[in-house]
Amino acid sequence: MSKCEQCIIKQFNALKSLSKDELVRISNCRTSITIKKGEVIFEEGEILNGIYCVREGICKLSKLSSNGKDQIVKIVVKGDLLGQRSMVSDEVSNLQATALNDMEVCFIPKSEIIFDLQKNPKFSFDVLKEMAKDLREADNIIVNMAQKSVRQRLAETLIYIHNSFGTNPDGTLSVLLSREDLANIVGTAIESAIRVISQFKKENLISTKGKHIKIDDLIGLSRVV
Repeated sequence: MSKCEQCIIKQFNALKSLSKDELVRISNCRTSITIKKGEVIFEEGEILNGIYCVREGICKLSKLSSNGKDQIVKIVVKGDLLGQRSMVSDEVSNLQATALNDMEVCFIPKSEIIFDLQKNPKFSFDVLKEMAKDLREADNIIVNMAQKSVRQRLAETLIYIHNSFGTNPDGTLSVLLSREDLANIVGTAIESAIRVISQFKKENLISTKGKHIKIDDLIGLSRVV
């Protein structure tokens, strides 16, 4: 495992604003953790004693709704930080983080991050910008839920996965999400998600190989959105 000051991952988040000495200090107290697919990194309502930097893998951030279903609000990828909002606000976690595949993360204690937030204005500003970005994405989710149909939201989600994470050699989406996960992302019942997927297949927009989905007509799918 490389040291923080040598790790390329920091270039993708606010940690890039820390000095070499600050990164060396963090490197000496961080913990490397391997998380298996399906494992929960932290739960909704949990007190977080630090942040997680994603070195490898993907996870979902979700919130349990009043009807007992998970609403997926974000897919977190390599280079992202987890838990920074809860840490800064000094509140329990508002979301649950669950690994979608095997992950490698680095846990950095809260005391170290708070120290740097207080001493390094550029780092503080970059953390603030990342939280503002998260807030903007949350605003977009609210608007999409109110103004777009399930068909539009599902098409948009498939295109996002395709553009953000790419495909396997056989053309299928590299990120394998269950039909339930897809339903939870777009905020609908799993039966509705399955029905729309079937419609897309009949229209030759997508095809499936077991649980995997392949976009056959990206332009056509974009027109749905």
